[in-house]
Amino acid sequence: MNISAFTKTIKGRIIAITIGTTLLITLITVSVCFFVFQSLLRRNQIQSVEFSLQLVANNVSSDMKDIIYFTRWCNSSSDILTYLETFQDKDPLAIASRTDKTLRSVALKCSERLKEEYRNTNRHITRVIVSNNTCTNFLQVLPTSGNPPSYNVSALSKSQTFQELLSSPELQWIGIINDPFYKSFQEVPIIPIARPIYNTFGTNSIGWVYLSVSTDVITDYLKSFPLPSDSRLYFTMGEKFYLVGGGHFREMEPDFTVLSNEHISEVDANTLIQKIRMDSGEHETLITHSLGQEGWYLHQILSKKQLVKQRQIYLLLIAAICVSILSLGLFMVFSLSRTINQPVSKIRKKINEIAHGDFSKDDSIEWEHELGDIGKGINTLSLDVVNLMEKRIADEKQKKDLEYQILQSQINPHFLYNTLNSIKWMATIQGASGIAEMTTALARLLKQVAKGSSAMISLEEELNLVKDYFLIQQYRYGGSISIEYKIQSPKLYQCRIHRFSLQPIVENALFHGIEPKGAAGKILIDAQILMNKENENLQISITDNGVGMSLESIEKVLHQKPSKNSADFFRQVGIANVNQRIQHEFGASYGISIDSQLGSYTTMTIVIPCIIPEPPDSA
Repeated sequence: MNISAFTKTIKGRIIAITIGTTLLITLITVSVCFFVFQSLLRRNQIQSVEFSLQLVANNVSSDMKDIIYFTRWCNSSSDILTYLETFQDKDPLAIASRTDKTLRSVALKCSERLKEEYRNTNRHITRVIVSNNTCTNFLQVLPTSGNPPSYNVSALSKSQTFQELLSSPELQWIGIINDPFYKSFQEVPIIPIARPIYNTFGTNSIGWVYLSVSTDVITDYLKSFPLPSDSRLYFTMGEKFYLVGGGHFREMEPDFTVLSNEHISEVDANTLIQKIRMDSGEHETLITHSLGQEGWYLHQILSKKQLVKQRQIYLLLIAAICVSILSLGLFMVFSLSRTINQPVSKIRKKINEIAHGDFSKDDSIEWEHELGDIGKGINTLSLDVVNLMEKRIADEKQKKDLEYQILQSQINPHFLYNTLNSIKWMATIQGASGIAEMTTALARLLKQVAKGSSAMISLEEELNLVKDYFLIQQYRYGGSISIEYKIQSPKLYQCRIHRFSLQPIVENALFHGIEPKGAAGKILIDAQILMNKENENLQISITDNGVGMSLESIEKVLHQKPSKNSADFFRQVGIANVNQRIQHEFGASYGISIDSQLGSYTTMTIVIPCIIPEPPDSA
């Protein structure tokens, strides 16, 4: 099948447009759906991870608040302050209680109060030690009874980790360490807390409190944490960075580089989304959420497998949408083809019948839809063609009758010319020169009238016509009017001008300018060349010293319409007619302009292109 020939038909174009539009809509729909679904899918995945991190953060933050509250209670408890102040310079309790019976009661009261508060606090505290500065007397609370692992409290107080925590002005997090009270081969990760205890007046340190917090405070809430196989979970505490897995924390250096931050309005203010590049070169998305403590953060790398799995579901949905749209498009193509094909075939058949001369009306092509309107138009056209042919035959017959009448009417001008010539010769024989001149001038005028009024003639011929007309008017006015011709160059006589362009202006000067004045008048016809950028223009100015014209009269003269009742030929060819003929021939930039002063003068100026025909070839 020739595709180019198919698309030249209306049916083919409609089908092509329908298919193209369907494919375009499908493409746009697929693109929009893909990018929207992609964006929504990624955003939903980020929000899901954020929700999981937020849930862990809320629980950890709640537990840590209880632990910090317990630490501060130890710093401010009156029972602990009494105990430390009492045993500040005393020997160990086992020795001191032999000489002072009240010491044991102070120690027992403080111990019971400490255990009570401990039991009311979070279960993640694995050890509490309250000691004086010399470590000679201390209280220790453990979550279970029995013999605690042996470790020298004095050695603990002298360790670098302990001193770093104790000397910090604020609560400090140095990271996850192994519990020093356990042997080196038995690793028990803890989060240490150590704070100094001051006397009642807050001036001097009288002891310290030490807490070991189990990492279960975090890992307990990660047991049900949804972590895909291709994702990673990190934990930051202060300057320490850990990889979280299997309930353990492995200290490491970050194995990625942050590229940029992302801003998503739907996420929480405590959540940070970053584009990162792994050391392996892969680009990932890192979701970071604060755990409520300064420097505590959980980080999770967004799972790509999970994104791909959900993307496949969306792609299946998009594919279903595309199939639906394409099916709808094919159904539209089939329907349009069936709806248009039959009417178009009948219309084409009727047009072929008309081409072969059958102009009869066919009612079967007048359907009640747009193509039916075309069928009605074709039937109307057939009848119009029949009527037109009949009218053409009648017009041809009428034309022949008119041509015969025109041949008859040509007798009248010749008869009139012969009669005027007879009058002229009789006037000449009798010595009436004036009558002979008027008769001759009138004969030439009538001859010009018989030639018509639409042809272009030379300026010389037009001036001769004006001279004949003015000669007749001189006899009428008794010689009280005069005319002067001022032609810039002899070549201007050959410039082409519309026949009867100057005569109506001279007539207007006589009847409306000089005659109302009631005195002798003069008319000046001045012709000259005007140069412009493109060509030469002919400017003809006709000036009379009559009564002048008002602006209203000027406007009326330039736009007046000829009277249908007037039988005078020269009245029919008025100034407005001359102006319209010039503008119709040469454009709106040409025509007649009028300059006048009441009681003084009127100047009508014609500007037309100076057209001089080429002389005929002598050969």
